[in-house]
Amino acid sequence: MGLNSSSRGPLASALLLCFCMLFLGVHGGSRRLYIVYLGDVKHGHPDDVIASHHDLLSNVLGSMEDSMASMIHNYKHGFSGFAAMLTEDQAKQLADFPDVISVQPSRRLKVATTRSWDFLDLNYQMPNDLLNKGRYGEDVIIGVVDTGIWPESRSFSDEGYGPVPSRWRGKCQVGQGWDRNNCSRKIIGARFYTGGKDEEELKKSDYLSPRDAHSHGTHTASTAAGSVVEGASFHGLAAGVARGGAPHARIAVYKIAWRTASGGTTGNDAALLAAMDDAIHDGVDILSLSLQLVENSFGALHMVQKGITVVYAAGNDGPSPQTLGNTSPWVITVAASKIDRSFPTVITLGNKQQIVGQSLYYQGKNSSRSIFRSLVDGGQCTADDLNGTVVKGKIVLCATPNSPTEEGPRAVLREAFQNVREGGGSGLIFVQYTTDILEEFVSMPCVLVDIDTGKKIRKYINAGSSPVAKIEPARSITGKDILAPKVASFSSRGPSPDYADIIKPDIAAPGAGISAAVGDSYQIMSGTSMAAPHVTGIIALMKALHPNWSPAALKSAIITTGN
Repeated sequence: MGLNSSSRGPLASALLLCFCMLFLGVHGGSRRLYIVYLGDVKHGHPDDVIASHHDLLSNVLGSMEDSMASMIHNYKHGFSGFAAMLTEDQAKQLADFPDVISVQPSRRLKVATTRSWDFLDLNYQMPNDLLNKGRYGEDVIIGVVDTGIWPESRSFSDEGYGPVPSRWRGKCQVGQGWDRNNCSRKIIGARFYTGGKDEEELKKSDYLSPRDAHSHGTHTASTAAGSVVEGASFHGLAAGVARGGAPHARIAVYKIAWRTASGGTTGNDAALLAAMDDAIHDGVDILSLSLQLVENSFGALHMVQKGITVVYAAGNDGPSPQTLGNTSPWVITVAASKIDRSFPTVITLGNKQQIVGQSLYYQGKNSSRSIFRSLVDGGQCTADDLNGTVVKGKIVLCATPNSPTEEGPRAVLREAFQNVREGGGSGLIFVQYTTDILEEFVSMPCVLVDIDTGKKIRKYINAGSSPVAKIEPARSITGKDILAPKVASFSSRGPSPDYADIIKPDIAAPGAGISAAVGDSYQIMSGTSMAAPHVTGIIALMKALHPNWSPAALKSAIITTGN
């Protein structure tokens, strides 16, 4: 057992103190988290596996006490290994032992509907053969590795569900804001993993439990297996029936990604491997991971060997080639595509010219009505660009950099929005190569336009002495006039940077403008994170229809019949 338990006795507290002393370098040397992989489990009982880990580690650290203080995770069910705080020299010593296959530093990870299932012809009100024959994924167990889950959402109602499948061996781990009543016949298991991070620090911006403070995990879980919810919408946009691809499937939650004070996420692959190891023991059928990281692929390999299908998001670093992550040949790597729905937003210029962009802008109860406001060109809207430019009360035109940035277009958009908002601006028109990356910005409208449209707006600004513009709330439209399916511009591309002879990604699924559960409501998000659970839901239907099919057979079926 790792040091991420939510309840500790005196012994555990003493061990935590020892761990802190180790981390601070009392025994000398700078320590960091390493993953030690030992291959297949060679001992019968998990306790014996853990004992063998401590025996090995104590040979390097000098005592059993130091070994227990250094250990963060034990991998003991599907494969053998552990994560521990070590110096570089200690890691090298461990790597020389004959039973050790690899020793690697733990690496960070990052997190990579109403209309989409109709678009895929999996209509709930007129079910097709796969939905019917697959019994809506009944009793298939989907493991979701993400930021946790919000159990009170209507998408996770267990009304009408039978008993939890008898083969389930997982548990409902209690913690901050979560008790056993939060597990149900729908959410049948929940665990969380801190990955050696400071728990007191994590509690400042997240729940030290399976509860989701970030919304990402709730969104992906409801996309894969959310129960049917009538009349869902995002402030009137994307209205319809919200449900997952396999609405009768069960959900097991494995929280490894944590919300930071800035609203981002933090996590590592040491925690991911712990979640994979437990998922093998618990009895999941499919593991859905809307995460992007350099994964120690032996974890996914052992899952597939045990008959568990692993579905990964490809990443959001497109449109440049050879940018995808999660490239292991034995997993299903999912790119993001567009669906036949958009959210057009009309911008009216002072010369009566109307230009259409995309946004999730809506007028709430406290929003001012749409009126003409002064329009200024803010360049790229960096802090330097806006220095000396009066933006208070004005709509600001911002342009993405000419060359891709390391942070990606989403980060550039967020920075521009923050700079304009801090300057007192009343709206943002953001110019970039894609309008696929829609985000909710509640304090002022933010409209995405393509490069040609941005040139027209800039030409108008430069031609007039007092340029003005008005931004109308977005609308939701669907239909054949929208070009779809089409790979979303943000979706990472192949070829694989790791396996040149393996074609990746394996398949594309809806990932742009996807509506799903967030907290007690519904929200529209875009990313390969949204695409992966679509594939997970379809795999669950196929698994219910063909329970004896291997992960390879399921993968082959889905990538050879997708169109």
